[in-house]
Amino acid sequence: MSARTFSFEETPVVKVAAWNVNSIRARLPRVLDWLRQAVPDVVLLQETKAVAEQFPRLEIEDLGYNLAVVGQKTYNGVAILAKAPIEVVETALPGDPADDQARYLEAVVGGAGTRTLRVASLYLPNGNPVESEKFPYKLGWMERLCAHTRELLKGEEAFVLGGDYNLIPTDGDVYDPEAWKDDALCRPESRARFRAILYLGLVDAYRALNRKGGAYTFWDYQQGRWQRDEGLRIDHLLLSPQAADRLVAADIDKAVRGGEKASDHAPVWCALKD
Repeated sequence: MSARTFSFEETPVVKVAAWNVNSIRARLPRVLDWLRQAVPDVVLLQETKAVAEQFPRLEIEDLGYNLAVVGQKTYNGVAILAKAPIEVVETALPGDPADDQARYLEAVVGGAGTRTLRVASLYLPNGNPVESEKFPYKLGWMERLCAHTRELLKGEEAFVLGGDYNLIPTDGDVYDPEAWKDDALCRPESRARFRAILYLGLVDAYRALNRKGGAYTFWDYQQGRWQRDEGLRIDHLLLSPQAADRLVAADIDKAVRGGEKASDHAPVWCALKD
């Protein structure tokens, strides 16, 4: 079933979205507008570029959201917004206590007699330039994510791992595969590790319901990429089998990218039967 044929009025759902906002303070008006219009139940934010004390908590709480934030000055940063209570489980990706980059936040949303959903907001390393130490860091981070996902699956619960994966899964997810083939986002090593995560049994929510290529979540600010629709699909919602069984819709809110002072990413979302 596609997002175009699904009616939210017909079936109770939980709407889960992921969005790299490229600075929560710089994009706050756009974020608030989108929250009012899209009304997601759970939002996984990346690249907030703010420590917890600088996060615009009051403005978002005024819209009825609870917040959990892992911040870092100037770089990285992830957050979870939810209409239901949030119980934080992890504030960093397990597997490397020395990694202090704010790239992972995991929580259980719901409770008090309601159905719960485990979610994680993640901002995977870019990995460029490939010849630098950044590429091994990216690959190692993906291996840790794979190991942690394997542990999560043992719980046999519904969960969503969502965010900016900095990963182009296939050539159909990039406007010019030849130009990007040597980039860390497209390298065979990166794609192999992404497939390894999927092969554990996870489902790419958007791709499960939308088979055509040429759908993107990121358009660079430079060289008129947005105007020519030259983008990349690098933001993903990966669902556990228990969550995938509840999947009824998924889409990309592409129009958000065309707004004034927009992030270079658009939100991606899915709806799960509640």
